[in-house]
Amino acid sequence: MFTAIGALALTGCSDGGDGKDKPEKSAGSDKGGSGVDLPKLDGEKLSVAAVWTGAEQANFVKVLKEFENRTGAKVTFVPAQDPIVNFLGTKIAGGQPPDVAMIPQVGAIQQAAQKKWAKPVGPEAKAQLAKNYSKVWQDLGAVDGTQYGVYFKAANKSLVWYNTKAFENAGAAEPKTWKDFLKTAETISASGVTPVSVGGADGWTLTDWFENVYLSQAGPEKYDQLAQHKIKWTDPSVKDALTTLAQLFGKPSLIAGGADGALQTEFPASVTQTFTGGDQPKAAMVYEGDFVGVNIAQTKAKIGTDAKVFPFPAVGAESPVVTGGDAAVALKDGKGAQALLTWLASTDAAKIMAEQGGFISPNKALDASAYPNEVQRTMAKALIAAGDSVRFDMSDQAPQSFGGTPGKGEWKTLQDFLKNPKDIAGTQAKLESDAAKAYKS
Repeated sequence: MFTAIGALALTGCSDGGDGKDKPEKSAGSDKGGSGVDLPKLDGEKLSVAAVWTGAEQANFVKVLKEFENRTGAKVTFVPAQDPIVNFLGTKIAGGQPPDVAMIPQVGAIQQAAQKKWAKPVGPEAKAQLAKNYSKVWQDLGAVDGTQYGVYFKAANKSLVWYNTKAFENAGAAEPKTWKDFLKTAETISASGVTPVSVGGADGWTLTDWFENVYLSQAGPEKYDQLAQHKIKWTDPSVKDALTTLAQLFGKPSLIAGGADGALQTEFPASVTQTFTGGDQPKAAMVYEGDFVGVNIAQTKAKIGTDAKVFPFPAVGAESPVVTGGDAAVALKDGKGAQALLTWLASTDAAKIMAEQGGFISPNKALDASAYPNEVQRTMAKALIAAGDSVRFDMSDQAPQSFGGTPGKGEWKTLQDFLKNPKDIAGTQAKLESDAAKAYKS
């Protein structure tokens, strides 16, 4: 579920970056190291709304401060509430929209464009996008061929985190393929530790499991078709993915607590039980995105030594990369809002945020050395290496009644599948029935 990404703040990862503000530069037209050309905005007041809090908000404010230094503008950060579309609607109705909003979810950008809140991206920001972003990231911010969003932040939701002690004690190595992943699980199981933790009480984790298997096995084109319900959930490609997933879900001994235990384990606990317990954790591995670091930070485990990460294993020819992210969208006309979009599309802005930790940029021109440690470099490199094969979280593209509601639709059906992974045909039929109703309405 994408809302979990809002918690992204891998403070436990940050071992670099001194947190100091950059040296001030004179206001006016400025070209930074990435060649970004910003206008003179002396005295202009701008505002940026986002749902970010804590360290994430503080780090983003540093990015805005550097924009101030380069342009002479004054930028205010406006704390927003989820769902941000409702928050923005209230602001717009009151005649006080922010100049720019950081909008999560593709559907929310489309909604802002349809309501005519969003302003098209100008030529300067488009030039930065063309230079620094893969086509898929540009397309995610476009509606009917018009560019509205600049994706500043991304999330890599195709990662497996593991307890290094459990791996070392079992003599296990990081697997690269699904076949090797299952072998590794068996090896760890033989050492006396249950290999995989699954937060099945939160149905969104199961949609993420499915999406990664499906993207790698069926490929990006099929993924897009299923995400848009252009093919049915009864399609053979869905059967193949569920069959693959059943190779893990169908072996209770490989899952902490078995299926029943997993269905009572919420996402945060699925992480913490993997990194507590010394040499005998309840599980050796847990799948989820880079935001797992927030939960690891609540244990005594240190990311990079006690806790490490590898890309989701390849089921098909390549490892999948499922993503989420936040896009900057202008809600006001004017030079200031467009300059902010240009700045946020630049490598200079991405570098400032990356150096603080707890952040991944979809900017392919950003040198991976900007990230403060090897764990974050690994996550970022995997995201960039995926290029145009990266895909946005499928359940977050679906109508909420199907892809985002506890106890209903995809969440509930995949929980039932975890409990009874032999019923693949029944699972497909239920998914299609619920999807057909949701997409029709």
